[in-house]
Amino acid sequence: MSFEAFFSTSVCYGAGAPEAGWTLAFPITVPLAAIALTYAVGARRLWRRSSRGRPERTRQALLFAAGWGVLTGALVSPVHALGERVFAAHMIEHELLMAVAAPLLVAACPGAALIWALPAALRQGTGRLTHGNIFRMVWSVVSRPLNATVIHGIAIWIWHVPVLFEAALQQGVLHYAQHASFLGTALLFWWVILPRAGRQRAYGSAVMHLFLTSLHTGLLGVLLLFSPKLWYPQNAAGAALWGLTPIEDQQLAGLVMWIPAGLIYGGAALLLAGLWISKSGIREASHALRPG
Repeated sequence: MSFEAFFSTSVCYGAGAPEAGWTLAFPITVPLAAIALTYAVGARRLWRRSSRGRPERTRQALLFAAGWGVLTGALVSPVHALGERVFAAHMIEHELLMAVAAPLLVAACPGAALIWALPAALRQGTGRLTHGNIFRMVWSVVSRPLNATVIHGIAIWIWHVPVLFEAALQQGVLHYAQHASFLGTALLFWWVILPRAGRQRAYGSAVMHLFLTSLHTGLLGVLLLFSPKLWYPQNAAGAALWGLTPIEDQQLAGLVMWIPAGLIYGGAALLLAGLWISKSGIREASHALRPG
């Protein structure tokens, strides 16, 4: 098998046409299967280790399964293959990665299960690595809310530069790099934004950065929707598959980025704002009840 064939995104099975098939390329299916297996092994070990916290572990496992399912659907189902020919399908795939799969996976808090799947020696080595000075210094920088928001935003905008976007369609390696950067920076963004135990005071910052992300992704969607010029002619080659002209395909893609994705970011911001107000009210009530 040649290098290009190995990295081809059109290794599909379906109803005769590649654009209608399932993508079964090894660089996609092997990591997905490895992640699922690793999580299952680690979760089982944690489950058998102690009966405490099992309801929470069950909730996390369900969230992980949902996130992994969305991730797999985006990368393996016909949505992926269609995305190479229909820009709107490509946009749907990207939004599934960044705005659906990523927050579900982060909310599942899979770190403990993934680490417990490793042999004891590797667990210890991973612990030493994550507690090393260099790792902690880099992580302290990238995990700041503003930095994570900017990194995720740069990944979104830079890959929508026409030259890079169409290059990714032509070269399998770049296509995987595009998806990896979208998913990786989205995981970082949602990990920083979503509240966790001990981080209740970060609600206000999270709401602001979700709002900023909704604004700049919505702006990109609006530019695509109202632009009279076709940005990615190559990606519109199969627009007729959905009964669209190339410019209508681009407009639909812009609408997908503007409205559904914006509703997810905006909805998350409203939810966190509600939790922030609720937590603040509870804290103020508890302070008021304390004896003076």
